[in-house]
Amino acid sequence: MVSRIVPVILLALLGALHAQLWLGRGSVPRVNEMQRQIDAQKAANDHARQINARLTSEVHDLKEGLDMVEEKARSELGMVRPNEVYVQFTPR
Repeated sequence: MVSRIVPVILLALLGALHAQLWLGRGSVPRVNEMQRQIDAQKAANDHARQINARLTSEVHDLKEGLDMVEEKARSELGMVRPNEVYVQFTPR
């Protein structure tokens, strides 16, 4: 009788470990899903870094020179210097 209990206990332990591998907190599907979430977050972070770098460059240009200020005024506010003719083309 003792010789049959040991394999049964070992099989039960193996079943419990296998169930933990596929259904538990650190299961394979959950780890894969978390890896997908990490990859998506890394992509979002890279995109945010690019935007931050562009904005930092723009702020630096605004602090250092008036060329960027003039460009912003022309594009966003429609600034025209004296004796200049403003021409706007619209796509068809």
